[in-house]
Amino acid sequence: MKRCLMAALAALIIFSGILGPNAQADDAPSSVLFENVRVFNGTSGRLSSPVNVLIVGNTIQSISTLPITVSSGTSLTRIQAGGRTLMPGLIDAHVHLMFSNVSQAVILMGDIGYVNLAAGKAAHEMLMRGFTSVRDLGGPVFGLKRAIDEGIVAGPRVWPSGAFISQTGGHGDFRLPTDIPSRPGDYTYGERIGATAIADSPDAVRQRVREQLMLGASQIKLMAGGGVSSSFDPLDVTQYSTEELRSPVESAENWGTYVTVHAYTPRAVKQAIEAGVKCIDHGQLLDDATARLMGEKGVWWSLQPFTDDHPSPFSEGSPNRIKQLQMFSGTDTAYALAKKYKIKTAWGTDILFSAENAAGQGKMLSKMAQWYQPAEVLRMATADNAELLALSGLRSPYPGKLGIVQEGAMADLLLVDGNPLEDLTLIDDPQRNFLVIMKNGKLYKNLAN
Repeated sequence: MKRCLMAALAALIIFSGILGPNAQADDAPSSVLFENVRVFNGTSGRLSSPVNVLIVGNTIQSISTLPITVSSGTSLTRIQAGGRTLMPGLIDAHVHLMFSNVSQAVILMGDIGYVNLAAGKAAHEMLMRGFTSVRDLGGPVFGLKRAIDEGIVAGPRVWPSGAFISQTGGHGDFRLPTDIPSRPGDYTYGERIGATAIADSPDAVRQRVREQLMLGASQIKLMAGGGVSSSFDPLDVTQYSTEELRSPVESAENWGTYVTVHAYTPRAVKQAIEAGVKCIDHGQLLDDATARLMGEKGVWWSLQPFTDDHPSPFSEGSPNRIKQLQMFSGTDTAYALAKKYKIKTAWGTDILFSAENAAGQGKMLSKMAQWYQPAEVLRMATADNAELLALSGLRSPYPGKLGIVQEGAMADLLLVDGNPLEDLTLIDDPQRNFLVIMKNGKLYKNLAN
């Protein structure tokens, strides 16, 4: 009997240690009260009149023009906003957290432990720029996402694709010519670390898609055309057959989610749409007819404001730089077509291989004022991008409403020192202008009081 009691006591101590002091059922969630804020709610073209906003736990509980009272015993943080702007946390629809802050050579040849640590730093920096959610479209990011979700590393919510899937010689194939022909069953370094997956038949593609879904992918990313950062595929190359694209679409739909593809040209995009793809990433070289088709089919266009106004990771005159400039030349036309056919348009950065460029993430959003009004830009990076994230359905790793400030929505919020609807460049300097950064109800920065 004594041994049984001792064993029970030991088990109780162990489970108490696992659960911790915050696991008690009667613990009240902490609360944050923003007093006297003007709200950009994610969809409106103007700010609200002054209101008070109460956060309880990770949810916006109340928005009121009247004073809000909080029950006694509640842990409350009051933020006197002084009429500043409260808005949803920003969402970037196209990132590569594992690849944004280190060079391509480090990614291809460096130790994966170092790359993971650099990615953790990149995630923290991204959150402190006000980006509370991101769609990661390729890379071994599952471990980083878990570390963020468990609070080991600070960073945004991550919708992971896992390894991007490519045909042999496609945009995701980074082998050297000396590695060809490959022996049956050989896997590249990128495949072994989960960065990329090479597949060359409908069955092979289906298997690789199922593997990513098994690992926790919220959407699937395929390379359907040539790319800038890969060395052996021109931009005009169409990659995969319609049958090879249909198999991942079917597999993703069976899991309740969708496929997005990397593609620039009309032929690559038309083939992807025929296969049932729900989102096109890039598309800078599209023509009028293809854009019209996207509008008619309700396909999302995840565009990036690529222009030649920041340092390039590629040397002048190199094949990659030539392709980059070719792609840049289509950006103005792409945005004009997206507006002409009222295509559901997402915003993203797709910053690769440069910590310097990654630090300008906010500037890539404010430069959207070349094509849209500030309210349209902010809606794209909040409510509209949240709608795109919701295409993941039950595969979304974070239930709840995002990208909007309303009662019942998730508390991902920024307090801005100024009115970004009048001055979009406020987001260029988050260190100075974002006084509060909140994700999931937790204050990661508070300089308001």
